[in-house]
Amino acid sequence: MNLLLVRLVFILGSMFIGFQALAANGSGLTGMFIGLFVALVLIILEAGLRKVSVKGLSSAVFGLILGLIMAKLVGDAFSLLAIDPASLSRIRVGLTLAFCYLGMVIALRGKDEFNIIIPYVRLRRQDQAGDVVLLDTSVIIDGRIVDICKTRFLGGKVIIPKFVLRELQQIADSTDPIKRQRGRRGLEILNTIQKEPGMDISIHEQDFSETTEVDAKLVMLAKLLDAKILTVDFNLNRVASIQGIKVLNINELANALKPVVFPGEQMHIKLIKEGKEHNQAIGYLDDGTMVVVEDARRLIGQDVQVAVTSVLQTQAGRMIFTKLEK
Repeated sequence: MNLLLVRLVFILGSMFIGFQALAANGSGLTGMFIGLFVALVLIILEAGLRKVSVKGLSSAVFGLILGLIMAKLVGDAFSLLAIDPASLSRIRVGLTLAFCYLGMVIALRGKDEFNIIIPYVRLRRQDQAGDVVLLDTSVIIDGRIVDICKTRFLGGKVIIPKFVLRELQQIADSTDPIKRQRGRRGLEILNTIQKEPGMDISIHEQDFSETTEVDAKLVMLAKLLDAKILTVDFNLNRVASIQGIKVLNINELANALKPVVFPGEQMHIKLIKEGKEHNQAIGYLDDGTMVVVEDARRLIGQDVQVAVTSVLQTQAGRMIFTKLEK
């Protein structure tokens, strides 16, 4: 049942109630128009509240209930004093207004800390997988997410936040041709993974108006949903890890899957270009790993046999240092 059908049923129901209310007085048609008018006014108000999140509304309701309870308790305390009923009634009204306001304001300011709000209590079977993975903009544009989805290596529910989709669309509409190409590539990749059979992929509508940074919104949404973040952004990886968010970094996965080589192992490599140090030459393995060959500058462009001397693991990847095999 979509939103348009719900509104149509609501309008018809309001018209029917208006007709029934004034039918006894012979003004059933007038009652129908009154019901129609009231329904349209409520629908307009509902459309104006579109930016109000369910989380914010539930926090406000929680604060309102807490304020009513506090006002009742304090009002009962005042009733023990020798106060005339008229003054006591005014005091109760004032306390109710003050505590309800304070409760709603405090709840809205600390809405991210409420874990007992009913709409966010997730009930599921004990044997049901509850992993939720959020995709950020960088991992969508990177493209390797398609192959990961095809291998079924990524389990659980995959969520694409609405603000990530909005950022991707802004990049695709950029005047910079490179950014525009990257954005369009990201939209094509999204379309591809959504068509992948067996993948549970959805768009999440939650937004956080208190910040404009997409990375900060991702961290906040990950905390809210108890989700992991899939990314290739090194800075987002660091920030999310500091705040206790589990991060799946494709670059780290790719480095971990590169073949292990040991000192003394031999390999064939094609030398591509000069190295930074004197008389060095550089080649690459099929997975992109850089191989540095000592005393081989004169052999650039040739296939040579080398022996591994050492392996250096850096944040950017793995480097293999070798020497020519005589």
